[in-house]
Amino acid sequence: MPKEHANWSPYDNNGGTCVAIAGADYCVIAADTRMSTGYSILTRDYSKICKLADKSFMASSGFQADVKALQKVLASRHLIYQHQHNKQMSCPAMAQLLSNTLYYKRFFPYYAFNVLGGLDSEGKGCVFTYDAVGSYERVGYSAQGSGATLITPFLDNQLKSPSPLLLPAKDAVTPLSEAEAIDLVKTCFSSATERDIYTGDSVEIVILNAHGVRSENEQLRKD
Repeated sequence: MPKEHANWSPYDNNGGTCVAIAGADYCVIAADTRMSTGYSILTRDYSKICKLADKSFMASSGFQADVKALQKVLASRHLIYQHQHNKQMSCPAMAQLLSNTLYYKRFFPYYAFNVLGGLDSEGKGCVFTYDAVGSYERVGYSAQGSGATLITPFLDNQLKSPSPLLLPAKDAVTPLSEAEAIDLVKTCFSSATERDIYTGDSVEIVILNAHGVRSENEQLRKD
């Protein structure tokens, strides 16, 4: 093998951070818009949030080429589902589909770290968090990506999600109001941007509730 190819990898890590918080009747999904490779910023305005269905949104960090491939597969599978069932997938069904799609590629995985957020059939907020090979869990909040190690302890401190081992099982939703959750997400990102060079520029926030979907944008530091 020629020496210059010895360290070649099919993967890259384009950085970025994703956060989702589920409430009693809402879900907040957020991601920063910086895409990097190494010490270079490729673009300052890249959306990491993808609409999978009317009530399901996915935020992904990792290798953005793999993320795009994953989004295409999910879109085509969802289209087939709609033709067969004459309805859109619920958020928990989409969560299972994402898990199956990632696990199918487990021997050459999509290098994508995903958070899926939306509303379930009862109108409650739901957040599902994943590893690269499809292991997933329904949680009240989650962070993925290069800033996750900075944001997760802060969310643990502020939201104190009940242990899944407690019986009877508690609802995995946060006690905050929608406005408080949005403010908390903005605080998370402004804090992470100070310490993580791969997170910054701006944060895109998508809010789902019974009235529909809206998005907000908050500027972060650019250095």
